[in-house]
Amino acid sequence: MQLRTLELFCHVADQRSFSKAAAAGGVTQSAVSQSIGHLEESLETTLIDRSKRPLKLTEAGQIYLNGVREIVRQYKELEDRVHQHGRRLIDTVTVGAVYSVGLSYMPEAKQAFEQNHRDVRIRTEFGSSQRVVEMVLSNEVDFGLVSFPRATKALGAIPWQSEPMRLVCSAEHPFASETEITASRLEGIEMIGFVKGLVLRQAIDQCLKSAGVTVLTSMEFDNCDSIVRAIQANRGVGIVPEAAVRRETATGSLRVVACPEIQMVRPLGIIFRKRGKLSRAATEFGSLLLGREMEHDLLSKTEAAKADREKSESRDRAVSVLI
Repeated sequence: MQLRTLELFCHVADQRSFSKAAAAGGVTQSAVSQSIGHLEESLETTLIDRSKRPLKLTEAGQIYLNGVREIVRQYKELEDRVHQHGRRLIDTVTVGAVYSVGLSYMPEAKQAFEQNHRDVRIRTEFGSSQRVVEMVLSNEVDFGLVSFPRATKALGAIPWQSEPMRLVCSAEHPFASETEITASRLEGIEMIGFVKGLVLRQAIDQCLKSAGVTVLTSMEFDNCDSIVRAIQANRGVGIVPEAAVRRETATGSLRVVACPEIQMVRPLGIIFRKRGKLSRAATEFGSLLLGREMEHDLLSKTEAAKADREKSESRDRAVSVLI
């Protein structure tokens, strides 16, 4: 049986109309009618009840449809794999990232990806969280890396990882000689931190408030790199993402000070345009960052539920055949 006939049968089942199925399949209504007629003759059974409007599948037709859908899906997947076999990725993937995330995670990920895909170039565009959102919405970048990702009507958000926040100080600060302090030691001290408008600053303020601590933020910046440099230059103290100070804590220019009452993380995530489709290269790079296939995360809730349902039904049918 030709695959085209099976596809037309699926169109009729979905549209419940020969004319609509013809439009969906790009053929004439007569061609659809003849194809279904030949199919029924070969199976020696009636698949479609033509006495009903809209058309209705018979019991045999429903059984046949359940099997045919899986055959069509598997064949299309096979075609995709054959078409992609041996085809090298040749593309440029542009990622928008807030400074701390881009500087901390992108270099290693870029190097690992380009080693396996030598014809793909990964570019990073830096900006504030709001700027990254703007770049994603305006299609300036393929997707964005931000902290506290939030889905909207236009943006999808994929959780990535939770990054610990650390209390750090310069090597010359009084805290530098201590391995652990209580939150009360922070009361009234001057700290170097993020500007008030950032969600991360609000989260830090809430964490300090929950610990019963009030501090004076003497200097404010909109990015981690500037905060780190200011802490070093001014013998200061601040709360910053762990990944942003790995080099400085390794060399000893900054010290991590444990404070059991100050425990917090910042969620990191990938944001993408809901309207539009990522290139294969962008999807594969996203998968490398996530450590799992990104395709499922790009689907809407309805599409994802449908994909999961179809996968489950396929698995159940395969098991029933084996039994």
